[in-house]
Amino acid sequence: MFPQYDVIVVGAGHAGCEAAHAAAKMGSKVLLCTMNMNTIAQMSCNPAMGGVAKGQIVREIDALGGMSGIISDKSMIQFRMLNRSKGPAMWSPRTQNDRMRFAEEWRLALENTPNVDFWQEMITGLIVKDKRITGVRTSIGLEIPAKSVVLTNGTFLNGLIHIGEKQFGGGRTGEGAAKGITEQLVQLGFEAGRMKTGTPPRVDGRSLDYTKMEIQYGDENPEKFSYSDETKPLTKQHTCWITYTNKEVHNTLETGFNRSPMFNGRIQGLGPRYCPSIEDKINRFAERERHQIFVEPEGWNTVEMYVNGFSTSLPEDVQYEAMRKIPGFENAKMFRPGYAIEYDFFPPTQLKLTLETQLIENLYFAGQINGTTGYEEAASQGLVAGINASLKVEEKDPFLLKRSDAYIGVLIDDLINKGTEEPYRMFTSRAEFRLLLRQDNADLRLTELGHRIGLADDLRLEKMMDKKSDTQKLVNDLKQKKLSPEIINEGLENLDTATIKEKVTIDKLLKRPQLGLKDIMEFDPEFKQYLSKYSKEVLEQAEIQIKYESYIEKESQMVEKLSNMENYKIPLTFDYLGITALSAEGKQKLNKVKPETLGQASRISGVSPADLSILTVYLGR
Repeated sequence: MFPQYDVIVVGAGHAGCEAAHAAAKMGSKVLLCTMNMNTIAQMSCNPAMGGVAKGQIVREIDALGGMSGIISDKSMIQFRMLNRSKGPAMWSPRTQNDRMRFAEEWRLALENTPNVDFWQEMITGLIVKDKRITGVRTSIGLEIPAKSVVLTNGTFLNGLIHIGEKQFGGGRTGEGAAKGITEQLVQLGFEAGRMKTGTPPRVDGRSLDYTKMEIQYGDENPEKFSYSDETKPLTKQHTCWITYTNKEVHNTLETGFNRSPMFNGRIQGLGPRYCPSIEDKINRFAERERHQIFVEPEGWNTVEMYVNGFSTSLPEDVQYEAMRKIPGFENAKMFRPGYAIEYDFFPPTQLKLTLETQLIENLYFAGQINGTTGYEEAASQGLVAGINASLKVEEKDPFLLKRSDAYIGVLIDDLINKGTEEPYRMFTSRAEFRLLLRQDNADLRLTELGHRIGLADDLRLEKMMDKKSDTQKLVNDLKQKKLSPEIINEGLENLDTATIKEKVTIDKLLKRPQLGLKDIMEFDPEFKQYLSKYSKEVLEQAEIQIKYESYIEKESQMVEKLSNMENYKIPLTFDYLGITALSAEGKQKLNKVKPETLGQASRISGVSPADLSILTVYLGR
């Protein structure tokens, strides 16, 4: 009934969609298995993409040739560039999305991708022979052969939903849990654990009083995620709103604590530290009198609203009573209550940097199965797993991203080497080279890599090369062109910065924090005319490169130093247990993770500098 597929992807969430698309676009024959064809690419929680550090990840996925950026652009209803008041390393794009259109665009994209087949059924088992994956087994007993399998099960593995004292099996509200895979993987020698996440109630937007809330507009000049010409920025945007909890809300929530699964021990899994439930917030931060609530539309034409910041698993009557004491929510009608969900995950220290498992060849894990949280983190892992599954089938070299290459590289390196005991979320602070890994230069960093493996097309590469050459030409010109005191001094005085006594090159002026290219254009109409031939992206790129030149150089030198350790390869068969001089913890951690380079070994928690010195000596032999 089935041919042998090159890649079978189990699960059609953000990770599964990216994995299937990437592998198929690279030429592999792909089967995407899902329990429900109507929930492909479902935005299970908030209807938004991007945000701090997550926006950089979406840009990186797009630069490599993935689809999350394009899908987000096609379904966005609002665009905001977060942290504009800070330096460019912190700028983070975020879109508010139409939930139904997002899922529809992903399904259409996959249906229009040659080499992608679909199968709707629960996958309950894996077919493994001699520690190598050979296929999957379905709930009705069908066996589907495959050269590789990517598991992207999200929150469905033995998923358990909690609402107050009620609990029932499910991977999402209204959908069943996935059974069988965890038990088999544990029998095969994998370590498993439990994690927890949650989602807020959904309400009827017609029942809210927006006059009591603050309006949150999108950017005046909205941008987009994708570097391609396939999408355009929004010409109209939807409004969001902000309101706040108060002491009365908190007091009402506290009346349900004795029935809360979080506080009475029914929930065993650890939840996300950086996205706590409302009951967790008022318990941990008892001194705060209010917490921010974002009121986000679920789409262009729906009245359903997402109550961001009010994630909860309290009993539904307590949720309802407390919510109606929030300003603007006095007459709110609830569509469905919030809930918490527990699910199985597999500590990611059991993976290689390609996201292939160490125990079973050609079996890959991506997304929440690895202990991460968030659409963007999942999508990036799906992309990398799909790419590597396809390359492995073709017997080609693996695709690896270093920490200095991308936030995706930081994410995977953190997971493999440090593991995680709580849902992992990406932040700019996790990236030591964040000035190099900006959202504006993801194409310059990654499109050539994506093109080399057959994912980013020729048009993408050509556009990136044009941007690169235009930026370099403009930077060179800005270092040559000088402005005289009579042209610029009046403008400098107006901006409250020191005047000049002789001609100064524009690059030196741009290093002043008070000055940008826009200001200098206003000083010199002739120069403004010259700059009009460059795109907005090139102007921004040139300004950033000049303003932060010395900082960028320092980070680049640090990358070069550390790359020497990354080039120091360690054989996978290396016997750490046989080196008596290594610390006991060092032996244990090195033997578990099996690092591929000395650089990777240096980032494993528990491996000391002394262990690294000893390891270097033994490797030198």
